[in-house]
Amino acid sequence: MAPSSLLMTLLKPTVTPNFWSQTAWALLRAVLGIMMVHNGLDKFADIESFTHGYVEVIGLPFPIFFSYLAALTETVAAPLVAIGFLTRPAAFGLFGTMCVAMYHHILVAGLNLPYLELSAIYAASFLFFVVNGAGLFSTDALIANWLDASSLSTQAKQLMRLEKAYQAPSAEQKQANVANS
Repeated sequence: MAPSSLLMTLLKPTVTPNFWSQTAWALLRAVLGIMMVHNGLDKFADIESFTHGYVEVIGLPFPIFFSYLAALTETVAAPLVAIGFLTRPAAFGLFGTMCVAMYHHILVAGLNLPYLELSAIYAASFLFFVVNGAGLFSTDALIANWLDASSLSTQAKQLMRLEKAYQAPSAEQKQANVANS
């Protein structure tokens, strides 16, 4: 394998819905959802403490309401993300919750990265799923496929065209381009 070919393999983005990228996508989604559930359960376990320690500190109105809303979002939306059902709205709710958590951390500790890192990683990960959806190995994809099979095939064709645009031209294509010039 030529060094430039190896470099292209390492640097070229994955734009096709291949098995390994979709498996990693589903694994990330499942881990995020499963790990986030405990945050909501911890809030429900001692809602008063969470309200006083977090929500009142940032000055939100109706702190007990927003405490229950955060706990409910994390308890309900996280399993939805894990199984890939209604992933975009669920991830959006969790993204919002993590943005509020980041705001709290900044108010309390400034831009202290060790204090901010977990909520920032969660927020970025949930934003990924808001933008990209659940992936092909998800309940959302099964339902979408059931509702409209032609829609997914059109999307796959668009992805294949995009992949071709990123592929390095072969020696024959280079010669044809030179001949056409």
